Amino acid sequence: MATFLYKLGRLAFRRRWYVALIWVLLLGLAGAGAATASKSTDDSFSIPGTEAQSAFDLLAERYPGQKADAASARVVFRAPDGQKITEPKNKAAVEKVVGELTGSQVASAPSPFQAHTVSKDGSTAYALVTYKVASNEVTDASRDTLEDARKHGQDSGLTVEMAGSALQKMPETGSTEIIGIIVSAVVLVITFGSLVAAGLPLLTAIIGVGIGISSITALASTLGLSGNTSTLAMMIGLAVGIDYALFIVSRYRAELAEGRDREEAAGRAVGTAGSAVVFAGLTVVIALVGLAVVNIPMLTKMGMAAAGTVVIAVLIALTLIPALLGFAGRRVLARKVRKAHKGGGAGEGGAGDPVAEKPNMGTRWARFVLRRPVWVLVAGIVGLGALAAPAASLQLGLPDDSSQPVKTTQRKAYDMIAEGFGPGYNGPLMVVVDGKNPKAAQTVARTIGGMEDVAAVTPPMPDKAGDTAVFNVVPKSKPSSEKTEDLVHAIRDKRAELKAETGATVLVTGTTAMNIDVSQKLNDALLPYLALVVGLAFLLLIVVFRSVLVPLKAALGFLLSVVAALGAVVAVFQWGWLSGLFGVEETGPIMSMMPIFMVGVVFGLAMDYEVFLVTRMREAFVHGESPGEAVVTGFRHGARVVTAAAVIMISVFAGFIGSSESMIKMIGFGLAIAVFFDAFIVRMAIVPAVLALLGKAAWWLPRWLDKALPNVDVEGEGLRKQLASESAPADKAGDPDPDADPRLTRV
Repeated sequence: MATFLYKLGRLAFRRRWYVALIWVLLLGLAGAGAATASKSTDDSFSIPGTEAQSAFDLLAERYPGQKADAASARVVFRAPDGQKITEPKNKAAVEKVVGELTGSQVASAPSPFQAHTVSKDGSTAYALVTYKVASNEVTDASRDTLEDARKHGQDSGLTVEMAGSALQKMPETGSTEIIGIIVSAVVLVITFGSLVAAGLPLLTAIIGVGIGISSITALASTLGLSGNTSTLAMMIGLAVGIDYALFIVSRYRAELAEGRDREEAAGRAVGTAGSAVVFAGLTVVIALVGLAVVNIPMLTKMGMAAAGTVVIAVLIALTLIPALLGFAGRRVLARKVRKAHKGGGAGEGGAGDPVAEKPNMGTRWARFVLRRPVWVLVAGIVGLGALAAPAASLQLGLPDDSSQPVKTTQRKAYDMIAEGFGPGYNGPLMVVVDGKNPKAAQTVARTIGGMEDVAAVTPPMPDKAGDTAVFNVVPKSKPSSEKTEDLVHAIRDKRAELKAETGATVLVTGTTAMNIDVSQKLNDALLPYLALVVGLAFLLLIVVFRSVLVPLKAALGFLLSVVAALGAVVAVFQWGWLSGLFGVEETGPIMSMMPIFMVGVVFGLAMDYEVFLVTRMREAFVHGESPGEAVVTGFRHGARVVTAAAVIMISVFAGFIGSSESMIKMIGFGLAIAVFFDAFIVRMAIVPAVLALLGKAAWWLPRWLDKALPNVDVEGEGLRKQLASESAPADKAGDPDPDADPRLTRV
């Protein structure tokens, strides 16, 4: 592996113009595809194997003219204080607004006075607008029609608000995303002391994300990708793209400091740090592709798309980075280091460099941990354990309009419905009765109407053939409450009894039931997914580190950090702690996919730091250092870079906390805090403490397993032996002129 990547790095360095041109062409092709592709996305849920999905499929078959997942909107009217909505003036204003709700995409928009959707106290009414298309196909013109009608209703003196799937738009990330990139740039400049070196990771990450996002946009309509797919790919692509390039550039600078010429330094940087990049990228890809285990198509597609962006980031780090290093010359070094080279000094980190004579922060921290490993280990575990405590109160659900900011029209409409009709009217259940008995639906509706926590049942509507009927059940509780979930299970538990009585099959569906089924499916898939991802990554890390205990420690440390991160998410988004600081206007249940999503993404990212930091320790140990000295060496060379990489990744993820979409906001916060816990507490404190206590046992591997495993040579030991045996003149000579034309560099 290291030898192949070494040759690849040198080839990319020599053929830099061709490599750069290829990546620019790929970016141009992807951009052209995105510009000409359809802009529609697929934000609908399709959950194979659930009752709610089976009912949707049955409705699509029995009611061919209607779409079960068609978009809808509720236009809610409230009369001025002291007046009734049924008064002639207010009634006329409502009828006028409803009359404006027309268009080629509108299927129906009955008046509240015809549909009997007027509250008992007469103060509130709502019109249900149904569309012929799904929510992702609703055009801006249709949304503008809704907004214009709303304004006209308000001009007449009514309070008019709207909610529903037809109002869904692409989430806005806000200015904090840009701030995250700016913070990343500042961190890179501080880390490298060179604008050129700082700019390379940012430039290559933007190119990689540009190719990934453009490809997703180009294929969104064809593959049925959701609107959030590109946001996730951007979030992860930026983070890993900057990090992977950072490690290659950092290793290149270290090789230059040892006196090697630029092409040789590029080859060795890609051969050593590039090997770590490949395996770190593999762990992220495994975690993202593993989301397919959940069997939720939208989640699978999001994971695949993000994994593709990670693959692009790895390929760019291995090829475009060494090519750009060829163009940059020695300007990737800090100015004082370049002066040291000209003055005959060894350069950065070399003999005679003042920086080398004084232990850096990473060295001092590693020595501190080696002196007090038990105290550091206990403090880290207890601290993360305390932060994980709120996770015991985790309540899962999918967001509805009650989680929207209070200033939005969706939230105002939700509150008006709840106050005028009852909270259950915001999420009615849809019951499908499949049977040829014409009285079956009436019997089922009467039975369900008498159940606890049922506020109302609408009359059944049979299909033309008379073998299927549909009616709505309005719970007394709000859609995201546990009582509503219990009601869904209670109706389903009566299925056998109702079938015996009527001969018909009863299915419960609708948005609320679908959300409940999704949550249950995600909960059931969590342990199998965790076993698959952690198991595969554990085997991969055994190959990388040639150790059993180091991968085991890495996996256990990850579990500790991800549970602590879930605890922080619960504290902020469910309990409301520091909610104002993070722009969380409304607390509520945690998004159902959050635990499994964090397990997948955070595991892959956490293994990045494990691979980058511990491979340096493994490299030192293989070269004859004692276990303690190897830990110090790993921190001396890797702590500063890993710290910078973690700060960058945290900044990128934190930038998405400013999103207007609650799901993106929660994901951004969860990933940012998880990376913080894993990088600075687990990898920087718990890992060296455990290695100090284990000593040589940390690197133990049974002989039979050592013989069976392939030697991937991540630490580059085989590469060093090969290069030492060749003793080529190019390895002994440095650049005679640091500012020489890169095309004249010795091959």
